[in-house]
Amino acid sequence: MIKRVFVFMMLALMAAMFFKLVANYQERDELSKLGTYYAEQAPAELGAANLVTSVIVTYRGLDTLGEVTVLFLAAAGVGLLLKPDNNANNGTVKPIHRPASEIVTTATELLLPMVILLGVYVFINGHLSPGGGFQGGAIIASGTMFLMLALPETHISRVMISFIESLSGFSYVIVGTLGVVLAGGFLDNRILPLGDYGTLFSAGAIPLIYVFVGLKVGFELSAILDRFRKQD
Repeated sequence: MIKRVFVFMMLALMAAMFFKLVANYQERDELSKLGTYYAEQAPAELGAANLVTSVIVTYRGLDTLGEVTVLFLAAAGVGLLLKPDNNANNGTVKPIHRPASEIVTTATELLLPMVILLGVYVFINGHLSPGGGFQGGAIIASGTMFLMLALPETHISRVMISFIESLSGFSYVIVGTLGVVLAGGFLDNRILPLGDYGTLFSAGAIPLIYVFVGLKVGFELSAILDRFRKQD
């Protein structure tokens, strides 16, 4: 009874907080000072057509580094919790893989190359169009999921995944540090020429950063999927 009363009181308190927030909400008709600065100055400073994701990479680069770190810790935690217990069965029990239907197999053969290509396109063109490293990496991981569904017996090299993921993360930090040394701060994209606005080779180091983020996110999510499959 006491537990139910406590839960009800907490829900009532949260409802009152949200009601006060919604009741006093007023839509802004103009940008804040910081938003105005981003909108007016960032295109010239960053040289990127896609301002939103470029601001996340440069002006808020430390936040992006924190997000990548959280994803790494999540992948490491999944790997630790789902570590196979070989002592329980002496490694003699092998998982039973049910063959996928012909529809799934054929669809995967047709769609997998396009899914991977789309993921690469999204993070390479993240400074020009909606997308970026996280989105492109998630698309690549969805291709890995397609492959696991169609070919359950497929073996994915964990050594390769760990190597590419670690190399991408290390390169990401190196580029960020070069921004401190050669430009104005961590992950400052002006360590490379800004190029011609609106072209593929523009926005300084942002496309390079997105490549590293996309590979790291894609392989980390693929590692998580592989861990869940092995546990199943």
